[in-house]
Amino acid sequence: MEIDVANNVFDDLTEVFDELVDWPTRLANEGPFYRSLFARIGVRRLVDVACGTGRHAAMFHSWNLHVQAADISPRMLELARSHFGEPPGLHWVVRGFDEPVESAERFDAALCVGNSLALAPDMSVVQRALQQMLAAVRNGGVAVVHVLNLWRLPDGPCVWHKCKRTTLPQGEVLIARGVHRCGSRGYVELIVADLTGGVSIRGQSAQLLGLEAPELERMAPPSRGRPGGCSRGLPGAAL
Repeated sequence: MEIDVANNVFDDLTEVFDELVDWPTRLANEGPFYRSLFARIGVRRLVDVACGTGRHAAMFHSWNLHVQAADISPRMLELARSHFGEPPGLHWVVRGFDEPVESAERFDAALCVGNSLALAPDMSVVQRALQQMLAAVRNGGVAVVHVLNLWRLPDGPCVWHKCKRTTLPQGEVLIARGVHRCGSRGYVELIVADLTGGVSIRGQSAQLLGLEAPELERMAPPSRGRPGGCSRGLPGAAL
């Protein structure tokens, strides 16, 4: 889900990122928010513009919604298809979130969750992504953007907040993930130690933009309204 739009940072660690998320707990926490919002708006069709490994998209599809799930990473979508297939009403599309959403009709909702928007290389890409989301939504529909509250991160040393030993297709690994802030930019750090046949260590880093709801609202074209949701509406969700 967390992919650098410009360089596909972490693209070769798709299974690692998926393994770090407690998906049953996360989806159970977030599900009531989405059910309430979708019922209020009358959502029947939605587009997830940065679907990652497809966990949210599959949950929405299980609610009998028509879902188009897009991501810039083919590897993410390969894993999504391997988990959920591609049944009627669930479509996987390789596409960046700042590219036009192709569909015969507009959607009732557009989503960009999991802090994906903060991985944009600059604010111009963020603005284009918001414009594409809003252009894909019908009048009276909703756009939901979920981002990390960057300002709660310490300004300085990395905080290592997840460490897990697990078995992936390539063998046994130890995974550590941390976050930190340097001024108005945040960073996600990932270290993977392969434990099969000796220890080898890989590390990668991704930069995060500091995005806030008022700023995102100002970017919304006046003729299309304002984004309909933000990170503060999603209980229990985290980077």
